[in-house]
Amino acid sequence: EVCIACRGMADQALYLGFDFSTQQLKVVCINDSLEITHEYSVEFDSDLREFGTSGGVIKHEDGVSVTAPTLMWVKALDILLDKMLSAGFPFSRVVALSGSGQQHGSVFWREGAESALRALAPDKTLASQLEGWFSLPHSPIWMDSSTTAQCRELEQKCGGAQEVANRTGSRAYERFTGNQIAKIFQQKGENPTYCDYDKTERISLVSSFGPSLFLGSYAPIDWSDGSGMNLMDLQSKDWWQPALDACAPDIREKLGKPVPSNTVLGSVSSYFVKKYGFSNDCKVVAFTGDNPASLAGMRLEEGDVVISLGSSDTLFLWINEARPQLMGHVFVNPVDKEAYMALLCYKNGGLTRKAVRDRYCGCASWEEFDKLLDSTSPGNDGNIGIYFLDPEITPSGQGERRYSKDGSLVESFPREREARALVEGQFLAKFSHAQRLGYRISRSSRVLATGGASKNKRILQIIADIFDTDVYILKGTANSASLGCAYRAKHALMAEGTRFLDAVRTAQPYQLAVSPTPGLHQQVYLPLSERYAELELTLTQ
Repeated sequence: EVCIACRGMADQALYLGFDFSTQQLKVVCINDSLEITHEYSVEFDSDLREFGTSGGVIKHEDGVSVTAPTLMWVKALDILLDKMLSAGFPFSRVVALSGSGQQHGSVFWREGAESALRALAPDKTLASQLEGWFSLPHSPIWMDSSTTAQCRELEQKCGGAQEVANRTGSRAYERFTGNQIAKIFQQKGENPTYCDYDKTERISLVSSFGPSLFLGSYAPIDWSDGSGMNLMDLQSKDWWQPALDACAPDIREKLGKPVPSNTVLGSVSSYFVKKYGFSNDCKVVAFTGDNPASLAGMRLEEGDVVISLGSSDTLFLWINEARPQLMGHVFVNPVDKEAYMALLCYKNGGLTRKAVRDRYCGCASWEEFDKLLDSTSPGNDGNIGIYFLDPEITPSGQGERRYSKDGSLVESFPREREARALVEGQFLAKFSHAQRLGYRISRSSRVLATGGASKNKRILQIIADIFDTDVYILKGTANSASLGCAYRAKHALMAEGTRFLDAVRTAQPYQLAVSPTPGLHQQVYLPLSERYAELELTLTQ
């Protein structure tokens, strides 16, 4: 659970990168040499059983509402920092910290909550002092798809789907925070115990909630994660008033003013100095979303493609000009405020891989699942599976389909075919969507894989063969979001004008994980990707 690998000089400054992800709270520590010195984590399901989550979330009876207990994240930070203290972690050497949060999730602070943050007593836990200070005890998260009506309303009031995309980076999406706020505002009179919206003092993203705990005051939303709300104008980097008006009244005051992602927000509060031994001068750098943080952690350059394999899967790349489409997203780049990042997000990622593994393949472990993959040939003899167990984002749809070689629907596959259909289907989709959006994935480019499943060589080989390019990983950690935020913490303290990529140039190089099998892409996966694209339409129409 706790991995400590002390390297380098004992007096080197340290930098922390936290990640409030879907299933766990993680932290990575680096030194001035950019070496990872410590990693810790807290698993929500196993370490905080009292909150009753599965996969870190609570799925509600309506089948579309998905939330997480806000206090669970607070208590997780208590446990994580206590674990570090017990292990003798040198908090006094930390000069800066930053972090990330699962994108789109929101936290509703009750009136008076900031006063409670400022008055935290070091002889008590954060959770015991902040319980009751959230006007919405269960935070809507990225898996929630209950706001279809609010999405249509936003697009109708703001000039249509493409105009919303042009201004905010994405058409209206159910999980995006603006639409979640609109729903909560509209339902406040129907169920007053659901959310005391009128008594809400501040609305944070998960990524601005985290630094608020460390600062002892409300932290602003950063530009990059703020791009994932359907509320921020990509060009002005301020809230877009027509979207605010369509969402709820007086929302600008509840959100605060967004800031550049490399902003130094202040120093840690006295609570952390007295309780854990942080330095009074330890700086808190703006947190960002987990996907933008992974861009930093992977040290993405133009021409690279990142595939992040987490609870959800994402594909993203660095772009210099924002050209939003109706599918996919454009965010402000977290390490270069003049650039952008493009992203495709898939709700059916790691959680779906595990569900299909358990339910249909009858496997108790990934090792057993890998043996099933090994027993089948690339292309699965023309059999294709589409698994949208949860309502999918890219493209919009839900359900399962299995197609035989001749294109006919079948009820089920043998377990070994099921395994390969699952993995190939997920990455044929990513390749197909990337091509459709004009991404140029050539033999000279790289795929950089991150997230939990990036440790699985069988899955990486399928990615390499489908994309027909080398796949690289960062050896030693799968936590690219946490690592990216540790890098960002260090970069924020460097001389103004220092480029992020120059700041991290000496970091551990990528490791080649797998190379594509010669000829397999052209002979098998290119025609299969065309078939997949046609079949996917039948599920989404």
